[in-house]
This record gives sequence, C-alpha cells and structure tokens, in this order.
Amino acid sequence: MTAKYATTCGVCASPVSPGEEIAKAGQRWAHVACADAGTTASAKPTKAATKAAKPKRPDMPAAEGALEVWTDGACSGNPGPGGWAWATKDGRQGSGGEAATTNQRMEIRAALEAVRALDGPLVVVSDSTYVVNCFRDGWWKGWIARGWVTSAKKPVVSRDLWEPLITTVNERGDISFRWTKGHSGDEMNDLVDRLAVEQSKAVAAS
Repeated sequence: MTAKYATTCGVCASPVSPGEEIAKAGQRWAHVACADAGTTASAKPTKAATKAAKPKRPDMPAAEGALEVWTDGACSGNPGPGGWAWATKDGRQGSGGEAATTNQRMEIRAALEAVRALDGPLVVVSDSTYVVNCFRDGWWKGWIARGWVTSAKKPVVSRDLWEPLITTVNERGDISFRWTKGHSGDEMNDLVDRLAVEQSKAVAAS
C-alpha cells in the first residue's frame, strides 16, 4: 500500500511522503522497511514522550575525505512516470527517468546511480529514510540472511535495485548514508529534487 498523504512513520517517527510504500505496524502505519524490521507501534512511547526523550539518531561514520553526494527521486502517480537525480557541490550531476515506476524505486535508483558514477569515499545524503535506515540500521543484513525475504516473509520490494546497491556499498567499504529533511532549505536537496521532477515530467511528456 502507498501513502496518499504526508504523515509520520509509526515506528521511526520520520516523515512519510505521498507515494511511499507503507505497511501496518501494530495500530499505526509505517515505512515498509520499518514494519519489516519487526518493531511494533505498541512498544512505541507517545509522541510527546518521544519528542522529550528521544535523542537525535547518530549519523553513520564517514570515511576520511569523503565526498558528499545528494540524491533524490520523484514520481507522478504510483506507479507512474518518475525521475532520479544526484549532484555534488563541485558541479557533477546525473539524472534519468522511467516510464512506470514508484517514488521509492526512484530514491533507491538515485543512490545506486550516484555510487556507480563516483569513485572514492562517499557520503550519500538522501531525504529517504527507507534508503538511509537500510544502511544505518543494517536492515539489509536480515534481508540477505533470509534469502531476500522480509521478516514478514514477503519478497524484498525492489530487490533488483537494492541488491547491486548493497553489494557495491559492501565491496567498497567507504560509503556512508546521511538523512536530510526534504524541502527544508538544504540547497543541494532542493537541486536534486528539481532535477528528479524535471526528469519525471520529461518522461511523462514523451
């Protein structure tokens, strides 16, 4: 199922964007990966208590001299025409689109294309908690251990994108991920969002 409106994940308390795939976690809706991770909303404290007691989650440690690359995905409809993009502060960019895809797939594709295009240590900056938490919280380890099956005994969605991304990250050993809030004044996040949307529109018009 996909979110129709912007909301908050009932497990990790991070934003859920329209078009993102969601699943039930106890009595709350959550990111698919959060629900698959086995955490239930019944164990989650109240929102007020969370804000008061929850410390900021630490970023993944970055390799020395790592280059920051911002990534983003966009999609009109679900499925529908979508776009992905990545960019660095030194002017390097990449983008593309697909005719029938989802926002979640475009987020993963953007990260995959970035690590394929750029050599050396990287920090992938994404506004997708699904992408960032997969690596920060090690969700991929459970997927692989179960033969690319989630804890809910369902096939991992978008394995065709996740598998090469996870393989590349593990083989290189110098790539980390950092979350940034979308549409919050991060100029580079705004740039890749704009590039991804442009690609989505171009695909729709073709």
